[in-house]
Amino acid sequence: MISPVQRVKQIRNLLVNHAGYNKEEGQRGRLETSKQKLLVILLIGAVSTFYVVLNANVRRSVTVPAFPPPGAEQSTVCSSLPHPKSSASTIYFVTPTYPRREQVAELTRLGQTLMHVKDLHWIVAEDSGTCSTLVNSLLTRFNVPFTHISSPLPQVYKQLKFKQRPRGVSNRRASLRWIRKNIKEGILYFGDDDNTYDLELFEELRKTEGISMFPVGLIGQQGVSSPIVRDGVVIGFSDSWFSKRKFPVDMAGFAINISFMKARNRVADQAMPYQAGFEEDLFLRSLNINLTEIEPLAANCTKVLVWHTQTLKVKSFDLYVEKLSRDTSLSTLLSHLKFSGISISGSEEKPMSTCFHGEQCTTDHRSN
Repeated sequence: MISPVQRVKQIRNLLVNHAGYNKEEGQRGRLETSKQKLLVILLIGAVSTFYVVLNANVRRSVTVPAFPPPGAEQSTVCSSLPHPKSSASTIYFVTPTYPRREQVAELTRLGQTLMHVKDLHWIVAEDSGTCSTLVNSLLTRFNVPFTHISSPLPQVYKQLKFKQRPRGVSNRRASLRWIRKNIKEGILYFGDDDNTYDLELFEELRKTEGISMFPVGLIGQQGVSSPIVRDGVVIGFSDSWFSKRKFPVDMAGFAINISFMKARNRVADQAMPYQAGFEEDLFLRSLNINLTEIEPLAANCTKVLVWHTQTLKVKSFDLYVEKLSRDTSLSTLLSHLKFSGISISGSEEKPMSTCFHGEQCTTDHRSN
């Protein structure tokens, strides 16, 4: 990459070469050269100013607290379908979610998995100021016992760039608060809406007496994050990213007995930091556990029963139906697309593509 100083030198040389100065033209050549020198000085000033401003913007970083100031977090329980009879083996499955194009598809896939699991209570916490009717309608349809919570990201963290924001933390902390206030016993598990779960995992989770851990597939470059076990005892961890974490595990790679959690840290809901990459580590450290207390599940951590799958992100459009197609099924379909978040109002507008009468249409030239 050429630096601003090098660029100025190139401009200066180019201008001097075209100054038209030579001995025969005399005064006129000297006048042209003077003009060019003045222009170069002005360019140097402009480029230098741009360079300083650019550097200032690059170096400027926003500092936010790992833990929110008092009153920064807000959460509301919007609706619920109570668990008919909870017990020490009831799994409290905590799922953070947020509005996006893929949300309905991922919650549907997860919900239809959980429909096959007995004795489970699903806590769905939205990163939103209010609970959406869309998510509520899905939860009601699945008929899985649930609690629906709205828990938006505190304003102090919204000043970070989108990719730097600690997503899901406000939702998990709100879910932990609800558990602390309402649940005495059971098994806590954090299950993201875009993961894939083997049904065998849920029976493994019920074995958790204190804290259990197990492998998670499709994590990082090596494709797995897992405890290392010898003779039935956890002695270390294998992960693509350690970064001086004491417990380098994925959020989907552990479960905690709620009675154990309350005994170790009565305010565990306040222990998860708004610090991307370190949420699991600091939360687990707050429970004051050591390696010998960790219960290795999934055949002593030799099987993968949960995968960190991710849906391909594609640009969203504000779709519309062109006039010649408004009397077709596309109009009703479009209403469903808008309700389900596939067509996003306020995005770039785009007509729904059409191809009629069995013609072999090309992508760029659709026939109506």
